Amino acid sequence: MDCIESFAGDDASITSYPGSPLITRILLRSQDRMAAYELHPEDFITLKEQFVGDYQARVTALDGWMALTGHVPPKEKRGAVLIDPPFEATTEFETAASKLLEAYKKWPGGTYAFWYPAKTRRSVETFVQTFNSAKIPDVLRLEMAIADQKPDGPMVATGMVIINPPYTLEDEAQILLPWLTTCLSTDANVQKNKSSSARHLIEVVSQG
Repeated sequence: MDCIESFAGDDASITSYPGSPLITRILLRSQDRMAAYELHPEDFITLKEQFVGDYQARVTALDGWMALTGHVPPKEKRGAVLIDPPFEATTEFETAASKLLEAYKKWPGGTYAFWYPAKTRRSVETFVQTFNSAKIPDVLRLEMAIADQKPDGPMVATGMVIINPPYTLEDEAQILLPWLTTCLSTDANVQKNKSSSARHLIEVVSQG
């Protein structure tokens, strides 16, 4: 929240979301580096301009899935991968499962955080169980919904699967996720259209 609030204007209002690359950059330590990948030409230019002259950030015009399997493990042997695909393709979950398993085989010690919209429950459950079936030993799943998700409606439910999560994350999520869900579900527009109470999910999919 501090990261997002740092983008507030003089009147303390926040009119736009900074996005995961900028938030990640703020959280980097002096010894860290960040590699960002974007395939869409216009979005790549916008992203690259954000980090001009930044020696800790590199932006490359490349398909993210190709980068994932081709650029791990990093030379440091430690690190985290954040994946937030656009979900424009209907096969995004299938691609994600395949590529994450491929990357894990090459770098089983890495932390992988995959964001997803929870619009189609069957696709989500099939995707999550992929990692249990593959016997990956340490997987955490976090979800939140501020209303009932309708297949043809706006996105009101979202989630993240984390492979090799930081050991404090599950306990921190027990505090932060209910609070965040409540904050977002108290918006007047959400309350007007909400058909059930807000909810959240913290699930250890597999544990070593």
